[in-house]
Amino acid sequence: MKRSRSARTALPLGFCLLASAAFATPAARAADVNIYTSRQPELIQPVLDAFTQETGLSTATIFIDKGLEERIRAEGANSPADLVMTVDIGRLDAAKQAGVVQPVDSAVLTENIPEQFRDGEKEWFALTARGRVVYASKERVDAEAITYEELADPKWKGRLCTRSGQHQYNIALIAAYIAHHGEDAARQWVTGLRDNLARRPEGGDRDQAKAIYAGECDVALGNTYYVGKMATNEQEPEQKDWANAIKVIMPTFDNGRTHVNISGVSLAKNAPNRENAVKLMEFLSSDEAQKIYAELNYEYPVEPGIETSDLVKSFGELKPDTLSLDEIAKHRTKASEIVDEVNYDGGPQS
Repeated sequence: MKRSRSARTALPLGFCLLASAAFATPAARAADVNIYTSRQPELIQPVLDAFTQETGLSTATIFIDKGLEERIRAEGANSPADLVMTVDIGRLDAAKQAGVVQPVDSAVLTENIPEQFRDGEKEWFALTARGRVVYASKERVDAEAITYEELADPKWKGRLCTRSGQHQYNIALIAAYIAHHGEDAARQWVTGLRDNLARRPEGGDRDQAKAIYAGECDVALGNTYYVGKMATNEQEPEQKDWANAIKVIMPTFDNGRTHVNISGVSLAKNAPNRENAVKLMEFLSSDEAQKIYAELNYEYPVEPGIETSDLVKSFGELKPDTLSLDEIAKHRTKASEIVDEVNYDGGPQS
């Protein structure tokens, strides 16, 4: 039986033709499905191994953190990429807008993945969801409920920390705010968030939990699955302390729903192994794969009826916003402009 392989690299665009040639060596091209991914390969390897065990089809991954769309476009018809696997509606939409993916008409995908979590033109499909939630200090925050709108309230002045406002996770949240309340209200909201910051935005979501642990701030924005990763991190056990210092609060918009972002998959435009690639896409939406994601990555399955891990259940019930992801994608550019207009990444102004 063939085994799943994982190759990993992250190169600037200037190296993409050279790197493409390296990926197209006989050993790499022998894989039955070649995957370009901005997800850390170790996060998806368990589900790829399960696919190989079930089907006998091998996989190879190449990690591309930035410039994924540009690379596929530069490779053109000779691209070895069969699938694109990435995170956030922004990156999925960027691949679609760049014209480097193609539609997939699959009854299996349509049945397994709710309409809210797939592209209306069938060019991307969500595989998992993660709530964009509030990390709150167990010691210094009594609140058990909060709305996104409330995060701009002056009562949080000097108590909020986040990663860069231009990060895709925050851009998607701001885009969702625009969809709910309009551009002017979103601008006021982001300004309020900026003025409540305890420091200039920096680091990733885990760093915000670390800052709460260190007493630098009391509340932060972060994804749910990072809490699970920190709480079970045996290689860096100090992260367990960060996770233990916070509680997860499911913030909501005024419709009572929580913003989610996603990981997803698309079929590459010139996929040389199209049939095998579609088989993998369908497998990723199956009960088996969704359970692996839930148990090992602490993510929320998009397939209805699949339970989350016990640790994720402890966060409380997630009621995903019913706002279409396509609608969120439409407002990403304006969201990015607002972040720059108010100089969010410059930190608190007073």
